[in-house]
Amino acid sequence: MRTHLVKSLFFLFIMGYCSVAISQNKIIDSLKLELRNHKTKDTTHVNLLYSLAFSSFQSDLKLTLSCLEDVVELSDSLNYTKGKAKSSYLYGILENRKSNYAKSLELFKKSQEYYESIGDKNGIAATYTAFGITHFDLAQYDEAIEDYKKATEIYEKLGNEQELIQGLNRVANIYTKLGNYDEAINQYKQVIARADIVDEQTLNITYSNLGVVYRYQGKYAKAIEYYNKYLDSRKKDNDKLAIARTLGNLGELYIELNKDDIALDYLQEALVYATEMDNKPSMAIINMNLGNLYLRKKDYDKALVFFNRSLEVSLEINKLDTVTFCYHNIGEAYFFLDKPIIARNYFEKAVELNQRIGHKLGLAHNYLGMSQTFIKQKEFRKGLEYALKSKKNGNELESLEIEKKAEYLQSLAYEGLGNYKKALSSHQQYKVLHDSLFSIESLEKIARLEAEYKYKQALDSANIRELKLTKTVQATSQDLQKSQRNYLWAIIGVLLLSILLGAIMFNQKLKNAKSKTQTAIIEQKLLRSQMTPHFIFNSLSVLQGMILNKEDKKSVQYLSKFSKLLRITLENSRDKTVLLSQELTAVQDYLTLQNLENDTYECTILVDNSIDTELFQIPPMLIQPFVENAIEHAFVNMDTNPRIDIKLRYVDKKLVCTIADNGVGIDYENGSKRKDKKSLATTITSERLKMLSKDLDINGSVHIEDRKHYNEQGTIVTLVIPYKKEVA
Repeated sequence: MRTHLVKSLFFLFIMGYCSVAISQNKIIDSLKLELRNHKTKDTTHVNLLYSLAFSSFQSDLKLTLSCLEDVVELSDSLNYTKGKAKSSYLYGILENRKSNYAKSLELFKKSQEYYESIGDKNGIAATYTAFGITHFDLAQYDEAIEDYKKATEIYEKLGNEQELIQGLNRVANIYTKLGNYDEAINQYKQVIARADIVDEQTLNITYSNLGVVYRYQGKYAKAIEYYNKYLDSRKKDNDKLAIARTLGNLGELYIELNKDDIALDYLQEALVYATEMDNKPSMAIINMNLGNLYLRKKDYDKALVFFNRSLEVSLEINKLDTVTFCYHNIGEAYFFLDKPIIARNYFEKAVELNQRIGHKLGLAHNYLGMSQTFIKQKEFRKGLEYALKSKKNGNELESLEIEKKAEYLQSLAYEGLGNYKKALSSHQQYKVLHDSLFSIESLEKIARLEAEYKYKQALDSANIRELKLTKTVQATSQDLQKSQRNYLWAIIGVLLLSILLGAIMFNQKLKNAKSKTQTAIIEQKLLRSQMTPHFIFNSLSVLQGMILNKEDKKSVQYLSKFSKLLRITLENSRDKTVLLSQELTAVQDYLTLQNLENDTYECTILVDNSIDTELFQIPPMLIQPFVENAIEHAFVNMDTNPRIDIKLRYVDKKLVCTIADNGVGIDYENGSKRKDKKSLATTITSERLKMLSKDLDINGSVHIEDRKHYNEQGTIVTLVIPYKKEVA
């Protein structure tokens, strides 16, 4: 007999270290920005560094190690115990990923001691979870369950629902490992039942774990569906380790489905990811499955190369469950090389180890291997003995695959013993099980034939026919009543749905009306704030003085500039967006007008070469109010070299404008004003930016700082301007 080899388990069960609600890249970018803004070397800085290290350890190990070094150094200098606890915890995770389990447990213990010294319950629970995951990796399942229970007790007291759910997943993983599939499925379904409070990543991992169980129950279509769902989510987050494990799972599943080319592609890609992450458990399992593939191709020598690579790595990291698979698969290879005695030696090693760690599924496969070696040597009674042992385990595990192979071996053993009746019965049962695994239609056909046969038997009895008729009448009556109730509920449902839809539409229209009203109000405020009465009256006074002083040429020039500025302001106010060149012209005219009388201010407008002002369209009058603020307030009690610099840059697809002056600074202004007085320009601009960001689908913001924070004098306003860009 050509048996398939034992399939390796569980690429997805060491995923308990992180829970991510949004895209990992966005979190990392956000933390980097916060670190740049928070320059003070305090505990907040330590926590930001740790968060960045934790968020990036699955995708950027170099960044993680750099941040961790800073966390350790700063925590020591500040004597920050929680920072020391966190760094030890994450270092423990990194050692676990390298399969340095003893070092990993040592670091988790150190972290727990730090947390206990400050009474941090969440931290203590997290370290118990870490202990459990590491003991799981070491196939120390009783210790792992005990660790998870301790963590769960703490999380129950803290009311931490998310971690309680994670605990259900982890314990379910152990049940799956031990072959207790019903209990595992029950635990996973408890997680799915709480989908309203479960984060997306945890839900995806649960689906993937269910895929593992379905695969071992022979439900391959469901397993592939769940694996691919999980793979898509991990690729979005660039979680290379999870990608490697899922690709490996798909590879070995396609081996079982006899699709070798697809399996080889998945396994080779998985090995690239696992090697890049230097994850030895994954490397061991993928090498073993590559061996499985070449075993199917009858290239037994090449299969042994991969099996021995896997065994070497598995022994190095003391991963006992994988060691058992290696022993079994090497036994398979030697069996096909017609060396049954050597093969049986390896099967016996696998049996001994699986009995020690309590792995029923592996034990069932080992018994199959033992059986086939005895049958090969025509020791049929021994072969039958081990086939029956395997079948018993298969029944307990509800594994159709095990039962199918055991029935086949039984048929060979009975045939060798001359018991042809039992041999035929076992072979027929083997065919039924084979069809149930690979042809659901065949199974349904058998069930239909059985049902028809029983129905004909029932019709042979008049009493039974009468009873059947009575039951049919009763059922019909009940169905009619049920149908009437269903129609009534359907009508009520339609009415309720209509009312609900009407309410939603009315509410939406009300929101739109409010939005339009708010827009109109803000636009009116904008018109009032763009050219303040103070500026207009000052301008007219200056013009009057020029006329009285008979400065005709200068007054005509001033009046021309003033009227042009008013016209541009009114024209721009009618449009949602104007060309950047028009906006800059308006600002330049405003500055020129302010300087026309006595050249008070030195003003510059600099635009990066990367910006084509004829292609960018921006909301009007965002810049001018802040220039006016600078002129009106920045140079109080100053009479030397007032200066205003306006710069526009295009960085990371953001249009950034800075207005900097060398005046007294915003802190001076705030100190001299009433605390409840706010800048009208800042308030209105902030309101406008919120609305414009939604309309243009580009975020806008305004930020005002005193330049003394940069050892300079004055105020700097940073505007991130929403824009539309035309194609050149």
